Formats: sequence, C-alpha cells, structure tokens
Amino acid sequence: MTNPRKKIILNEILFWKQNKLLPEHYCDFLAALYAEGEDLEELEPVHHKQAILPSEKRKLLLLIASICIAMIALLTIYFTISSLTLTLILTIVVGIASLILFLMAFRTAQKNDLLAPVFHLLAAILLFSMSIRIYTTYFNGNNIALFCLIAANCGVWLWSGIKMKLLYFTVSGVLGLLALIGYYIINLL
Repeated sequence: MTNPRKKIILNEILFWKQNKLLPEHYCDFLAALYAEGEDLEELEPVHHKQAILPSEKRKLLLLIASICIAMIALLTIYFTISSLTLTLILTIVVGIASLILFLMAFRTAQKNDLLAPVFHLLAAILLFSMSIRIYTTYFNGNNIALFCLIAANCGVWLWSGIKMKLLYFTVSGVLGLLALIGYYIINLL
C-alpha cells in the first residue's frame, strides 16, 4: 500500500472498529472497499493523533508562525523604543516577515482555500501596521506622507483583490481609496 492517504483512511477504519465507533461489519466493508483487494494484515493500528498528514502539520506551523509574526508587529507598533537603530532593525525584521507572509499566503491560496484568507488578512494587517510604523518613525506630522502610505496600502489591496480575484481585498481597497478621497475633499472645503 503506497498511498499514504489510503493508509490513513484504513487506519482510521481500524480505529473505528477497535473502539466500536461503527458496527464491525461496516468497518470490514469499508476496509475492503478502500484496500481494493490488498492484504489488510500489514496495517498496524495507529493512534488518532498520528493520523495527521505532514502537509497539515506544515500548515499548522505556518499558521502559528504567522500569528507570532503578527504579535511581533503589534509589539513593534505599540511599544516605542528609544534607540533608533533598534527601531530600524525591528522595522526591517517585521517588514521582511510581512513580505514572507505575503508570499506564503499567495502560495497557500493556490493550494488550499481554507487557510488562505487567514494568511491574506494577517499579511495585509502587517503591511498596514508597517506603513503606520514607518510614518510615525520617519515622517511624524507630515500628513501628505500619511495620505500616500494609506493610499499605497489601499492600492496594494485593490491590486491584490483584482489579481487574485478576492472580493474582500477589492472592496477594502476601493472603500479605503474612497474614504481617503472623501477625507481630502472635506479638508479642502
């Protein structure tokens, strides 16, 4: 039996049979159906926790890593550090992490529809928080720089929404740009 998914399914059926989760004749029928005539004697019962595919473990690790990166970004934004070099280093680290998270989200979106929105939203939040951090560190008080950074974020959201056909990014980008234009018009009057 070379297919690991088939092995997992057969081990799960054996687990159901051993723990009497299904009647024994149902489990025998399902096992014969999935084994496709192969010998079932070589199967060893596995514990339920071992039935996780390596790709699922990787996705779980990526989710935990992205949550950690998001927490680092929030700590960077909310806690002001007196040393400019340490602030610059943290800004660069979080910027690189958000770029990596964007790339992971793009790759995950092509393979798995379930975790992709989580990665997309975390990456967008990281990018936006990095933009605000750059503004407060280097352009504090310059409203034109803030306007440009927020417009750039909305433009990235709009472009990502159109490119990847994601409605929530398209709507966020359009609404953000409309809000910026409305704010600019109101301040002119």
